[in-house]
Amino acid sequence: MVMRVSTVAFEGIEARAVDVQVQIAPGNVAFMIVGLADKAVAESRERVRSALIASGLSLPAKRITVNLAPADLPKEGSHYDLPIALGVMAAMGAIPADALSGFTVLGELALDGSITSVAGVLPAAMAANGREHGLICPHACGSEAAWASSDLEILAPRTLIQLANHFKGTQVMSRPEPAIMQSPGMLPDLRDIKGQESAKRTLEIAAAGAHNLLMSGPPGAGKSMLAQRLPSILPPLTPRELLEISMIQSVAGLLANGALSSRRPFRAPHHSASMAALVGGGLNARPGEASLAHNGVLFLDEMPEFQPQVLDSLRQPLEAGEILIARANHRITYPARFQLVAAMNPCRCGQATEPGYVCRRQPNERCMAQYQARMSGPLLDRIDLSIEVPAVTASDLILPPPTEGSAEVKARVTAARERQARRFTALGLAGVSTNAACPAPVIEQIAQPDSDGTALIHDAANAMRLSARGFHRVLKVARTLADLDGDDKVRRIHLAEALSYRAQADRRPNAA
Repeated sequence: MVMRVSTVAFEGIEARAVDVQVQIAPGNVAFMIVGLADKAVAESRERVRSALIASGLSLPAKRITVNLAPADLPKEGSHYDLPIALGVMAAMGAIPADALSGFTVLGELALDGSITSVAGVLPAAMAANGREHGLICPHACGSEAAWASSDLEILAPRTLIQLANHFKGTQVMSRPEPAIMQSPGMLPDLRDIKGQESAKRTLEIAAAGAHNLLMSGPPGAGKSMLAQRLPSILPPLTPRELLEISMIQSVAGLLANGALSSRRPFRAPHHSASMAALVGGGLNARPGEASLAHNGVLFLDEMPEFQPQVLDSLRQPLEAGEILIARANHRITYPARFQLVAAMNPCRCGQATEPGYVCRRQPNERCMAQYQARMSGPLLDRIDLSIEVPAVTASDLILPPPTEGSAEVKARVTAARERQARRFTALGLAGVSTNAACPAPVIEQIAQPDSDGTALIHDAANAMRLSARGFHRVLKVARTLADLDGDDKVRRIHLAEALSYRAQADRRPNAA
């Protein structure tokens, strides 16, 4: 007789159904696992054997065959331990044969029979709920699974013995409750920054429309401080955004104790990060920093120090909002609708724009051009706001803290975001909530300028040689400026300010 247990295999953040088939038959004593299993799955034989012995059971002296169907789907990870063990226990008669019907099972086994946490419980719970299944998962992941649905039956045992007792009716497990991660502390506040009023204004615009931002300036000007305070002025997560973020974090194994975080992601990889670390990939095609920053901020400090090929790998996700990882045995799509914020020095020494400074190696303009040539033109064309951040003077530092902080700016940003959400909902664009993600045909409709603005952008587009992408990004920024002002119409003043942020990028020196 063949016992069947349902589990899942992960393809990105999607959980595909896998049928674990267990047969115990007379023959040579063996424990075989077939079905395109990787090394971690093959090693589950010893974990299952030891966990059953620790639970007071021993494998029969027969041939045990475990098939993971469909056999042509790669199986990776340690979460197959628990379904295999339960299938063996059902085949041995240690638990009722029909106890596992209607459940999706995943979990890793320790040698003492305890069930340890695994990655991907939230997507597995969503898939189980869609198939009208219950879920059996580790106790440490129960709070994570509870977010999938209030009607989902969840069993979150600590050990194999506890689960067996539940099926026998001698012990009843309570349903876990959803949990929110406790915030480690207050976010850095804009009130900490003295001076840099124009940079704060640009940061507010970037937050209001989810626009990409590049800050250039000498060392110590406050570029990193500004970027680190961007999360404090972003609006709260919507339920849909929270679910999308949590599913990616679940697959990456970043949900501690099954608790979801209510904060927007802020990822700041070091400039030595590889392409696989930034956009995803590696042995098991894991999500990269760009996907982990979905619905949040990806901050690239010292942007020219990144490898040029690594930076250019962001060009496609900046446009599409998703990353397709294609490998010989994988083809996985991860969401990656992130807001890019980058900081850089004008040159390697960082002082080329300072009055009276003369580079000892070569002329300032050439030094700046060689350093900034590490960033490609197509990547810079995808950045909406480009500003120069000057050095802070001593007179700024001795001033008292500014009266306006993150709370006041966040209120204006949230109001602008709500205007955008209502507009795109009325237009039937369910997947669009910010101006930065608006399709080009729609932005031409909702950001149609007045007659004075039309003349201005026509002349500016010719003078600045704006690309089609650059033209539409200027319209998106102008639409955000109008939303911040509470104006339904994009006017000349909005376009003029949007063009000024584009002009900063066009003034960058060309490499000699």
